[in-house]
Amino acid sequence: MQMEQVTLKLLTPQLEAAERLARRRDVTIGQVLRDALAAELRRAGDVAKTSARADEQLLAPLRALLAPIVAEATGWTDLQNRLKSKGYAFREAGGGLALHAHPDGARLCKASELGTSYATLMRRFHAPFPGHSHRHLVARHLGRDDPLIDPF
Repeated sequence: MQMEQVTLKLLTPQLEAAERLARRRDVTIGQVLRDALAAELRRAGDVAKTSARADEQLLAPLRALLAPIVAEATGWTDLQNRLKSKGYAFREAGGGLALHAHPDGARLCKASELGTSYATLMRRFHAPFPGHSHRHLVARHLGRDDPLIDPF
């Protein structure tokens, strides 16, 4: 599905609130607005749920299965090893992470849809995801420009 560019004027407080929400969710403001519009259109009965967001029937069992794995992990390598032992792996997805089936690579959902954003994991492990291309997030979330690398 092709995306179209739209120009939107917002009041400054709305923009600031949208920026805070996007940071908390570890997504772009554009994604926050697309999600809000999709939810409003679903409520109005105008469009079906978009395929970009994982189905809740998939997410609930994944959250239950993976929550202990994520909670017990001591670093990126440990987390990836634990996930792979269950048939999953995190991969970079834009400014965050997505959960993929391992080893076939099918994308399942965003890490934030599991209840764990990339920013939260980065702060917890005191390092960015190994090889993540969005290096500017290190300064934003870890307060430093010299990221530690935890190769796996």
